[in-house]
Amino acid sequence: MRKIPVFLSGVALGALALVAIDEMKISAGANAAASDTYRRLTLFGDVFDKIRADYVDKPDEAKLIEAAINGMVTSLDPHSSFLDQKSNQEMQQQTRGEFGGLGIEVQMEDGLVKVVTPFDESPAAKAGVLANDLVTQIDGDQVQGLTLTQAVEKMKGPKGSKVKLKLLRNKKDTVEVEITRDLIRPPVVRAQKEGDTVGYLRVGSFNEQTFEGLKKEVDKLTADIGKDKLKGFVLDLRNNPGGLLDQAIYVADAFLESGEIVSTRGKSADQTNRALARAGDITNGKPVVVLINGGSASASEIVAGALQDHDRATIVGTRSFGKGSVQSIFQLRGSYALKLTTQLYYTPSGRSIQGKGIAPDIQVLQDVPDELKGKDEIKGEASIRGHIKVNEEEQGGGSSGYVPSDRTKDKQLIWAVNFLNGKVSKAEPGEGATIPPKPAKPEAKAAIGKPADPKAPETKAP
Repeated sequence: MRKIPVFLSGVALGALALVAIDEMKISAGANAAASDTYRRLTLFGDVFDKIRADYVDKPDEAKLIEAAINGMVTSLDPHSSFLDQKSNQEMQQQTRGEFGGLGIEVQMEDGLVKVVTPFDESPAAKAGVLANDLVTQIDGDQVQGLTLTQAVEKMKGPKGSKVKLKLLRNKKDTVEVEITRDLIRPPVVRAQKEGDTVGYLRVGSFNEQTFEGLKKEVDKLTADIGKDKLKGFVLDLRNNPGGLLDQAIYVADAFLESGEIVSTRGKSADQTNRALARAGDITNGKPVVVLINGGSASASEIVAGALQDHDRATIVGTRSFGKGSVQSIFQLRGSYALKLTTQLYYTPSGRSIQGKGIAPDIQVLQDVPDELKGKDEIKGEASIRGHIKVNEEEQGGGSSGYVPSDRTKDKQLIWAVNFLNGKVSKAEPGEGATIPPKPAKPEAKAAIGKPADPKAPETKAP
């Protein structure tokens, strides 16, 4: 009897010895890896010194270092990047949903910038800028030859600064205006009635204004149409590139009473979080149709995936982009920033849409004009070199991102309105609509982690 504890002690000591040996091996391996890393950092210093000493021209040392850092970060995945001061400032403006400017929506037409519409009460509207005006000069510089992005950058500027525009009105009259820039908050949510029974909500991106804008427009549409007459809402997320993760959570939560919205998982257990819906549906349970296409990415897919998994909405259109990663923004010294992929997100059923996208419940293809056929397809996440591979069955092909400007030809919107008015159904979707095969749901797993804090400002999902 007395030999048994001695034997057990021997086994225990043997196990401890093995652990100690393994730890020694691990420690030695870690030290070797660290030593190799420092040797490579020394190599970087050697190359930098050689460039400074022997390059044919005097190099910009700051740009050299920024380029080296950027190369290191971009080698990780397509969505991680190093942001210089200007890029960091622009990103912060985008996430706030405000910038110094004139308050006009523009597009290119015949090499000139065409005013689609001036925002209400904007500096441009007060200065007399009208829809369909063509901008020919900005501060005396010709617009012809500039890209749309370049022209927009020239019109932006600090609040209180001035800019002079020369406009061509009705394609014959020349008008010159001087506009004092102000802080502009473009409407991120646009709304209108579809007939007398359906509310239409277009969400262009997810910035700090999105949820409040959505709630305001839902309340307005409900009052305008009437609770008893209102049949439901169309939530248009087509060509919405994403934005803030917390706003995606808020928007999905707006239509849900309970349950998981999304989970985000990093490489360690403490980086796993679950966002849970809170009671309160801003539509009071009215039916919802979500429109998606090949340009719906990231935060858009979080909303569509959550509402699809909970059977809270009917998803209509074409397969989404397939960006299932979350980027965190780390502010660095010198007004620089690092955008780094830190987590992957999963829909409530446990699906990762990374490289796959969200398949609609009802697929409706648009009639693409001949001159745009083949150009309307947006290559998804799986086609981007260096993307993170999660799913074995990726969708490498494109998905249409075409949306007709003429709403009477928008087959996806028309189907959604007809569905809410009871003219078509999921079982009988009608001509031009198909039911794609449903993706297999992953095996149910026990809930892991803690509820996500949707107010965490450093977490972005662009």
